[in-house]
Amino acid sequence: MSQIQIERAGMQRDDEDHFIGYTIFAYEGHAEPYEITFHSKDGRNWDYSLNFADEPGLEEQFLAVDELIENNDDLFDDLLDAAIEAGDL
Repeated sequence: MSQIQIERAGMQRDDEDHFIGYTIFAYEGHAEPYEITFHSKDGRNWDYSLNFADEPGLEEQFLAVDELIENNDDLFDDLLDAAIEAGDL
């Protein structure tokens, strides 16, 4: 995970007992950090959404990171684990 630097993360349960979390991270060589948000009804099957954490960056870089997350289960798991470990569950 050397290309990724986790800045902060968190996870909690909402009023319906669903998991809601996030991880903010920087990707090596990209000017702007990203925020990935996670949602799961059962803690096993996860949906995610990727956004810029602060200011918008280059669309090409965003699409490359999104594709990387989509195709690299280890990276996805590392980002999700950061949220779970930092969570208030």
